[in-house]
Amino acid sequence: MPETNWPQAVEHLRPHIVRISTPSNSGTGFLISNTSNSNICGVATAAHVVDHAHYWEEPIRIDHEGSGNSIVIRRDARAVLLDTIRDTAAIIFDRGQLPLPSSPLTLAPKDKYFKVGNELAWLGFPAVSSANLCFFSGRVSAWLERQSAYLVDGVAINGVSGGPAFFLAPEEGAPVILVGVVSAYVPNRATGGELPGLSVVRDVSHFHELAPTFASLDQAREAEPTNQPEPPKPVGEGGGEAARRRTS
Repeated sequence: MPETNWPQAVEHLRPHIVRISTPSNSGTGFLISNTSNSNICGVATAAHVVDHAHYWEEPIRIDHEGSGNSIVIRRDARAVLLDTIRDTAAIIFDRGQLPLPSSPLTLAPKDKYFKVGNELAWLGFPAVSSANLCFFSGRVSAWLERQSAYLVDGVAINGVSGGPAFFLAPEEGAPVILVGVVSAYVPNRATGGELPGLSVVRDVSHFHELAPTFASLDQAREAEPTNQPEPPKPVGEGGGEAARRRTS
C-alpha cells in the first residue's frame, strides 16, 4: 500500500473539520468523538476559541467544511468541556444536519510524544482567507512536557486556533495520526520588533479522557467543569500578552 502524502491526508481530514464562530471570536474544530446510540458528537477546539461564549452563554455556530451545512448551538443544547490550562476544549452537541463521519480521527498514543525534527501539518480557517480550509506545516522544534505542548517551526494565523495538527501514519490503517490542537503563535520580540517565531500545538491528552463517549447531552453537561474563571478580554480590550499571541 503506497504511503499517504500530504494532499491525501488533507482530503482524509476535510470531512472531520468545522469552522467555529461566536459573537466575539472564530476558530477551527474537528470531530473527536461519537456516541454509538444517538446523534450526540464531540468537536475539539482550543479553549480560548469558545471560553468567552461559554462563560456568557452565547450561541456557537458550527459550519461543516465539507458540506457547507451549518447549525447554531444555544447554551441549553450543548456541553463545553474546557481545559484552560492546556487550552483545549470539546463541544458536545446534537450534530443535526452536519454530515460528520461516523469514526473520529486516530489519536496519538497517550503519554508519548513526537521527537524533535519530525514534520507536522495542521489545517484551519485563517482570517486572511476565512472561507478556505488552509494547510500549514513545520517541524517539531521542542517538546514542553509541563505545558503538554509542542513548539513547531511553522506559521499559525488568526482563525486557525483549534485546528488539528497531524502526522502521516507510517503503517497501513489510519492515514494520519492526530497529534494535537493549534493553540497559539509566539513571535520573536527579542529585538523589539516582531520577527517570525514558533507555533504552539497542545497535545491530545485531554481528548483521550473523552474516549468513553457520553450516552446523552445531559450526561456530558454533568461533566462540565465548575467555577470556571471569566476568560481574558479580547485583544484591544485590555487583553494580556497571552491573548495577543493566540491565533484566533
